[in-house]
Parts: sequence; structure tokens; C-alpha cells
Amino acid sequence: NTAKLRYNQAMQPDYWNDAILTLAQRDPVLKDLIQAYPGIALESRGNAFATLARSIVGQQISVKAAESVWQKLLLHIQKAAPENIHQAEPEKLRACGLSGRKVSYLQDLASKFICGELDATSWHTLDDETLIKELVKVKGIGCWTAEMFLMFYLMRPDVLPMDDLGLQRAMEKRYNLSQPLSKPAMHEIASNWQPWRSVATWYLWRSLDPVPVEY
Repeated sequence: NTAKLRYNQAMQPDYWNDAILTLAQRDPVLKDLIQAYPGIALESRGNAFATLARSIVGQQISVKAAESVWQKLLLHIQKAAPENIHQAEPEKLRACGLSGRKVSYLQDLASKFICGELDATSWHTLDDETLIKELVKVKGIGCWTAEMFLMFYLMRPDVLPMDDLGLQRAMEKRYNLSQPLSKPAMHEIASNWQPWRSVATWYLWRSLDPVPVEY
């Protein structure tokens, strides 16, 4: 356990400790969650293509279902590399649990990485809004998928994925007695978390699913 804790601390964003101290001081709900899940944090897999591909797989399905499909996909293609996805037979990819539409999105994404139309090395210099605008031009990537990329690959600290169903449910449960919250109300609550909204979102996800979300 000690070794795992040291590993996580090494991999977590350099802002994480500052963020959780600030959030715990400002928000009693987050203070309780931060205390409930010590020693774990947001981590980057360090692979831009795999993060985008995994986010596409996870669109509109539960975390558990997405993990199941992703593991079946990896068994088939061995490695989440553009060439492996691009060369795979669509029928075999569908057999992993992917819809025809998601297969199309993944293979289109792979082809764009292979030909160099998408170059992740330039993305680090772009601000959040500019990069989201660039990413949503890609077939199958909407705002949610772009936000997951910002959080899980670039590890940007202040992303608030308003359309994420898990975040919506967690905020309703923790801040509104499980009653529906409007987006303006969500924004108002989240304004107290800036500039660490990615971190707050991550802990609210933990309140629903103790297994860390990873893309």
C-alpha cells in the first residue's frame, strides 16, 4: 500500500495537493470526499490516441460497461495504437461490443493520427477552449470527449464537463437532496471550485464509483 501511494503521488498532477487543500477549505462536501479517498488522484496514461479512443468507447455508457468493452478491444488489437485500430476488421471490432458508429469514429480517428492530420504534440500550447474547438472538428468527438481528453491526457486543472451524467448525478445527490439541478445552478456551485474544477469533478465521480475513472 505504501508503494502504491508513492506511485500515485509521483504520477498525480503537480497541482493536486494545492487543489485538495483549497477545495477542502471552501466546500464541506468535497472535504468529506477528499478525506474518504486518500492516496489516489487523477492520472494520465500519456497516450493521446488511446485517451481519445477510450473516451469514444465510453460515450453514453456506464463506466463499468466502457471498461468491459475496452478490455475486449485490447484483447483483440493487443495495443491501443492507431495502426492496430485502422487495420482491424470492423466486424471484429463490433464483436468487442462497439456500435457500428463507434467503430467508424475509431477508425476515422486512427487514420487522422496515421496521416498526421492530428498532431498531439502541438496541443499542449493551446488553451482549453481553443483545443476543444479543434477536437470537436473530428468525427465522433463532441464536447464531452474533448473535455475528457483535457482532463485525462493534458491533465488540465479547471475543466467542468457539464454534460457528464455522472457529474450531474453526483452534484444532485450531494448538493440538492438528489433533486434535479439546472445547468446554471451547477455552474453556480462549481464557481466556488475554480481554478480546480477538474479535481472537484474527479472526487464527485468517486462518490458514485470508487474505482477511478481513467481514459
